[in-house]
Parts: sequence; C-alpha cells; structure tokens
Amino acid sequence: MPNPQYPRLAFVDLETTGGNASVDSITEIGIVLVDEDGVREWSQLIQPETRIPAFIEKLTGISNAMVADAPRFEEIAEKLDKQLSGYLFIAQNARFDYGFLKNAFKRSGRVFKPAVLCTVKLSRALFPEHKHHNLDSLIARHGLSITGRHRALPDAQAIHQFWRHIHATQDTELLSTIIQKLVARSSLPPNIDQLRIDRLPDSPGVYLFYGENGLPLYIGKSTNIRQRVLSHFSADHRNHREMGLSQQLRRIDWVATAGEWGALLMEAKLIKQLQPIHNRRLRHKNSLCAWQLQQQDGHLRPVLAWAEEVDFGAQTGLYGLYHSQRDAQKALRSIADQNQLCLGELEIEKTAEGRPCFAYQLKKCKGACIGQEPAPSHAARLLMAMDKLKLKTWPYAGAVGIQEGDEIHVIDHWCYLGTAKNAGDLYDLLGSGRPAFDRDTYMILSKALKASKHLLYLDARPESHDGADFCG
Repeated sequence: MPNPQYPRLAFVDLETTGGNASVDSITEIGIVLVDEDGVREWSQLIQPETRIPAFIEKLTGISNAMVADAPRFEEIAEKLDKQLSGYLFIAQNARFDYGFLKNAFKRSGRVFKPAVLCTVKLSRALFPEHKHHNLDSLIARHGLSITGRHRALPDAQAIHQFWRHIHATQDTELLSTIIQKLVARSSLPPNIDQLRIDRLPDSPGVYLFYGENGLPLYIGKSTNIRQRVLSHFSADHRNHREMGLSQQLRRIDWVATAGEWGALLMEAKLIKQLQPIHNRRLRHKNSLCAWQLQQQDGHLRPVLAWAEEVDFGAQTGLYGLYHSQRDAQKALRSIADQNQLCLGELEIEKTAEGRPCFAYQLKKCKGACIGQEPAPSHAARLLMAMDKLKLKTWPYAGAVGIQEGDEIHVIDHWCYLGTAKNAGDLYDLLGSGRPAFDRDTYMILSKALKASKHLLYLDARPESHDGADFCG
C-alpha cells in the first residue's frame, strides 16, 4: 500500500558480519518494492570477503559456505542503486541498514542518499504506551506473520506487513503527518524524542547522553550545545563509535554555562563523577604522581611524589603529572635520553660504584656515573631539562574567581570549587573545602588564568557578602 506522499516504497533489511558499518560487511539484502506497478520482492546473498563469525552464522543461518560463490557488493551495486533510486527507504532501525548500504555504495564509488524512514521511530510515535519497538515486539503486538526470522527478505516482508497494518488501522491524516515529520528528521536516533531535541539550547555548556536504566554513556561540551549534539547524529552511519552511541542513547540532558571555560570545567567534573563509558580519556581517576628534585648526599635526584601524600595544589617544585609510576619513569628516561643525562645519577638504573651506566656505554651520558662530569654540572643540566615540565605554583594567597558572563568560576590552588551565580553561591563554595587535585582541571585552569581578563581575588569572610560578592 503506497502512501500518497511517497508512492514508491522500498522496505529493506540487511544481514551483516557484525555491527560496524566501517569494517563489517553485508551478507544478504532483502527488499520489498511497492509502487504503482504493485509489489515486487528481491533478495541476494553477498560475498562479504571476510569470514562470518560463528555466532552470526547461528543467528541468521547464513554460513560461510552459502556466500562462498555469491557476488561481491560491487558486482550488484549498479543494479541495486537503480532499484532503490527514487524510493522511500524504509527499515527497522533504519540508521543501521542505511549506514551499511551508504558505506558499501561509497566503497564502490557511488553516492547513496535516499529519503529514510525508521519503523522503530514510527512505531514509537504511533504507540507511545509501549516500551519496546524492535521487530520481534512489532510481530507479536500486531500479529504479523513471518517465517525465517533474521533472514533479510522475511524481515523486510515483516516491515511491509507492519506498514500495511498501520495504514489499515490508523487515521490516515495523522499517519501522513507523522511519516512526513519522521522522514524530515531521519537523522535523529530512534529512541530520542524530537521535543527533547527541540529544547536543546544554542548556547555554551555540557550535554549528557544516557542509555538504558540511566547508564551514563557520554559527556561532552560545546559553545553551542544544540549544534554539537546534532553533529553526533549526522555522522553516525560512517563512524562505528557514533553509531553505537546513537543506538544506545535513551535520554539527553544538558547544563548551560556562561561560556567556554565553564563548559570545560563542568565537563571534567561531571566525567569524574559519573564515569560515562564512552569518555575513556578523561574518566580515569588513577592516583597522580609527579617528580620532585631533591638533594641527596650532594646529588640532585628525582623522587616520585604522590597526590595522596602531598598536596599538589600547594606543593612547589613538582615536575610533570602522571597516572602511574611506569608513565613517570618512561617520561624521565626519555628526558635523560634527549639530554645526555646519567641513568645512574637519576636512579633509573642501578649501577655499582665506579661502574658506568648503560647510557654512557652508548655515548649518551657525559660520565656523571664515573666522576667524569661533576655532580653540580649534571644537576644544572637536569634542572634545565625538567624546567619545561614544572607545574605552576599557585600564585595567589587564597581562592580566586574567573568571571565569565554572569558567572564566577571559583578556584583555589588549581582545584575547581564550582560556579557561583550569586553571593550566596559564592560564600557556600568558599566554605566548601578543596576537592582532590585533578590533572585535567589543572590543565584547564592553567590556561584559563593566563587568558582571563576578569580575575577576581575572593574574600571568604561572611561579612564581605552583604553588599559585594568579591573584592579585588
């Protein structure tokens, strides 16, 4: 049954070797075409040019032997392109099928840009009282008939049956309106309400993606929340990570900020708190360590200091920030190699008294280990080499604020206390105590303080807030 708005329909389903449209391959295509000439069906096994995993074989029934002599996608690309040209592309979880076909066509030198309708979104719009809208749920809920589930053509037939069923049971005008809106918005994830997208602000801040049961998936920041969130969805057919994120997404929240610095600080804070599974780089909460240079028996040597034992916000003379002893030693070895420093003097390598270190044997040490280079000379060169890694000492007597719009970001000894919007907020933050030193926050704040033209020297006394929020 063609729709008056879209007289030519293609109900499509694919079977693949996996879920990554960038690296996995199509194994079968099933299509039900509906147009002015009636209904036609077409299916084709595809040689994926890679092995089908055992669990996929078991799920679909498509074995490696079955596709051994099948054509490659490039061999049927022209025919398939002609079949689908001018048709509304309809699929269950359409972003998956469309993404695979778009990438396959691209590899064969063709551009594939049909109008797309997702039946998951269509079912959700028509039957919002139901929680699940996968194909098995639609089959059971609407009494659809199917044989050969998880094969491409039978699944495409089931989608066609769903289409016929809703056109026979739903108000035609309402259905047409919903379909038109969904086709226009086909780039959105299947489980996200358009109204929520419409409320996204065109302002700086942090956005939060949640999955099933409120699981934090991803936290990001932008100077334009709406624009950045939509950019995730526009590219998910060619990026496996974005596609996976889109399929898992169930809810979007956001926190607006006055500017970019507030967004950066809030992002780092929330990632540490919520530990979203897709923020691998910033979510680590490993112990921090840094090098200190200490005089020992007339020799200047690097000694590891740990954030659990030393207040990194207040301690002077720290060099580098590392998440593990291994990372710290790797960095120190690299500095020694680049500057001809002695591995024995740095205690990277244990050497017997009077015996040269390994670097000296490679002519990468000036002989401090055997007395050829005086200890003061080696110490001076070590200080110069380490200088570029030196952490900035907190330059203020107490807390300061970075003013951004109508907000004040309160920081103390490289720690972000929070953002104040009024005098009460400010006083509460100044009395809240400092959180643990955090590497990512330090990196953000060291740049922010350098760039800020509105730095405020804060006074934490209660009486200072009866007429002014800060002094300085």
